[in-house]
Amino acid sequence: MIGLAKLTPGAGNVALSERPEPRPDPGHVVLEVIGAGICGTDLHIADGEYATVTPVTIGHEVAGSVAEVGEGVDEAWLGARVASETYFSTCGRCAHCLAGRVNLCAERRSIGTHVDGAFAPRLHVPVTNLHRLPDWLEAATATLCEPLACVCHSLLEPEPAVRSGDDVLVIGPGPVGLLAAQVARASGGEVHVRGTPRDEMRLAATRALGLETSTTEDAAVEADVVIECSGSEAGMGAGLAAARRGASYVQIGLAGKPVSLPFDLVCFHELTVTSGFASTPASWRTALELVAERRVQLESLLTEIVPLADWERAFAATRAAEGIKFVLDPQTT
Repeated sequence: MIGLAKLTPGAGNVALSERPEPRPDPGHVVLEVIGAGICGTDLHIADGEYATVTPVTIGHEVAGSVAEVGEGVDEAWLGARVASETYFSTCGRCAHCLAGRVNLCAERRSIGTHVDGAFAPRLHVPVTNLHRLPDWLEAATATLCEPLACVCHSLLEPEPAVRSGDDVLVIGPGPVGLLAAQVARASGGEVHVRGTPRDEMRLAATRALGLETSTTEDAAVEADVVIECSGSEAGMGAGLAAARRGASYVQIGLAGKPVSLPFDLVCFHELTVTSGFASTPASWRTALELVAERRVQLESLLTEIVPLADWERAFAATRAAEGIKFVLDPQTT
């Protein structure tokens, strides 16, 4: 089958290529991939800024239907519409695994980086990764469940970062930023989303969600909780400056490289700095509950479903912030 793969380390070296056809191991399933979202991490992989075990099919934001089941898997899964967690394997023995923090396992292997991922027609994952989708949720839109689970981990675990009545500033109106803004609002926060002048289309979508917006050309905004989702040095610096004394600062966006920051503000203003890496089983459960209860809207964040053959256009549009979320359809080439 044809998949989009990182073929060798370094910048570039991403191309459509022949990839192995997956077969289900015991306890595993093979999904027919209906949609796979393009994540900022995929751009970092393409730029050689995020470690991968090459050659590997990339892509980890996935929705699909169960096409095959391995030994020991209940056949009731066949045909189920699902989203999948991203971990292919963890050790299961370390303190992090035993505490449910599998994202921190030193032996963790993930789809799209360590083993073949979702930018291909079929994907091999453990059955324990699977989450059934609500009947009303369109499958391509459901690819956003994975970044939502990551946001839930960053903002709700181990304790909620946002409490009722908090003024919340979200920096970066991309897909993660708009998911974070909705989770913060669901937590009781008064949410303001800030972008750059080139983000006007994304900020218009933000306002359509009922959220306040501004750009970097407007007056500064202060907040009790700052959630940084742009991954840019400028966004991080502005976020630290916007945090009130005694405030919380949550870093979600990845820079992909070292940055210089006014970190003395953490001391001078006694800021609490937290973050989150990927997701946990608990954050997935929370994410699906928020979707099922319609407290987070996914549909308006989906910009376009793109045939796999047009991946370069979709990657370029994602970089240029010409939409919010682009999803590849590996069944259409």
